[in-house]
Amino acid sequence: FIILFVINIIKVMARFSSVLVCLLAAKSASAFAPPSSRLTHDVSRPSALQMSTDSEAKEPVKVGVIGCGRIGIVHLGAINKAPGVRPIVVSNPTVSKAENAAKTFGVPKFTSDAMEVIEDPEVDAVWICSPSQYHADQIKACAANGKHVFCEKPIATDLAETVEAINACNEAGVKLMIGLQRRFDPNFLRVKKAIEDKEVGDPIIIKTCSRDPSPPPYEYVKGGGGIFNDMAVHDLDMTRFLAGEDPMEILAVGSCHIDKSIEDLPGSEAFDTATCIVRYPNGVNAMVDVCRQSSYGYDQRAEVLGTSGMIATDNVYPNTAKIYRNDFTGNADMPFDFFLSRYFEAYVTETEAFCESLVNDSEVPCTGVDGLIALVMSLAADKSAAENRWVKFSEIIEQVYCSSPTECSLLVDSEVFPEGFKPVKTLSEMGTIVVPDVDTQKKEGSFMGKFKGMVGLKD
Repeated sequence: FIILFVINIIKVMARFSSVLVCLLAAKSASAFAPPSSRLTHDVSRPSALQMSTDSEAKEPVKVGVIGCGRIGIVHLGAINKAPGVRPIVVSNPTVSKAENAAKTFGVPKFTSDAMEVIEDPEVDAVWICSPSQYHADQIKACAANGKHVFCEKPIATDLAETVEAINACNEAGVKLMIGLQRRFDPNFLRVKKAIEDKEVGDPIIIKTCSRDPSPPPYEYVKGGGGIFNDMAVHDLDMTRFLAGEDPMEILAVGSCHIDKSIEDLPGSEAFDTATCIVRYPNGVNAMVDVCRQSSYGYDQRAEVLGTSGMIATDNVYPNTAKIYRNDFTGNADMPFDFFLSRYFEAYVTETEAFCESLVNDSEVPCTGVDGLIALVMSLAADKSAAENRWVKFSEIIEQVYCSSPTECSLLVDSEVFPEGFKPVKTLSEMGTIVVPDVDTQKKEGSFMGKFKGMVGLKD
C-alpha cells in the first residue's frame, strides 16, 4: 500500500511539473512585465456577501458613502431603501454636509475624511460620489482595503490611470461598478429590449441626442476635459449599449454657437455643440448630437431604425397633462430641466442593481471595462475633432503600456516602445491590459481550481 501511495505521489508531482512549466510559459507571453508583487485572492472561496439559500436571516451588507453632494444624497437615499444593505458611515470635506446626511438617513457615523470610510473595518462596500479628480486614488485605496466599489463616472480622465484603478480592484478580487446611469433609464431600457427581442429587426441606424437647458458657467467648462468627455460620453456609451457590439471608429466635429466666451479655451472645451458618427460591425452606424443649450428644456432622446421597424423615446415630463387651444396643442409643461429630475429613477435603479450584486454575489451590470471603453470613445472623438478625420479606437488604446497591472503609462507619439510592449489593436483585445474582474474569475474558476482539475486532484 505504501509503495502504491508513493508511486501515485510521484505521478502527481510529475504532472504538477509539466503544468507549472506550461503556466510559466503562458505567463512569459503576457502583455504585462512580471510585477514585483501582486495581491492574491482565492475567488473560489464563497464571498462573505453571498446570500444564503438555506436561511433568510443574514447580516446586511454594510456600506459607506464618500461625498454628500447632490449625487451622493440620491445614492444614499436608494441605499437606505434597498433590502439587505445598510449605510453605516458617510463622509464629506465639509463635515456639516456629512452630518446632515447622516441625520437625514439615520446613518450612525459621519466624517470629513474619505479614508476613514475606506479603512473602516465594518464597511463591506464603498460608494464613491466625490469629485472626478479623486476617483482613481479612492478606488485603488478601496481595493487595497478589500472593499467593493461603486464609482460615479469617470474612473479617471487619464487612460493609464483608469486601467490601473480597474486592475487594482480585479487583482484584489473586489467588485467594481461604474455609474453610467442612462443604462438604467426605463426609456432606453425599452429600446434595448426591442433590439434584443428583434421587435424592429436588425439595427441599421442608432441615434441619440443630449441637449441641456442652459450652458454651464465658464469656470465649469474650463479644465473640464471638453464636450466629448464631460457630456457626449454618456451618449457614446449609450450607442454601444444599444448596439451590443464594440465600436470600430469615429468621426466627430464641434463648434461654438451659444457661449462665445469659451472660444478661447483649448481643444474641445471651446465647443458647445458637437456631432459624432460611430461605426459598428455589420455596417451599423450611430449618430450622436449634443448641445449645451436647448430653449425647450432638457432634451434626451434615442432612436433605432431596424430592418422591420423603428423605436424611439420621447422626453420625460413632470406630468402627462396636455393643453388644447386654437393657437397651441401640446404638453402643459416643459420637459424636466435638470439631470437629477430627468434621471432620478435611473440613479436609484443603478444603486439598487449594485446592492443586489453585493447581497447575492451576482455579476455587476456595468463594469470597470464599460467605463474604460466609454472613456476611450470620448478621447477618440476629441482626437477626431482636433485632426478632422476618422479615428480608430485602437489608436487610443494601443498607446497604453503596463509594466504590471497597476503600473501603466501612455506612450503618446513615441516611436520607441518598452521591451514586451504589445499594442492592443481592438477593443475586444482589452483583456491583454485589463485583469479579469472578480465575477469573470468566478465563472472561469480560481487558479487552484484549474490546477486541481489539470492534475486530477479532488477537493
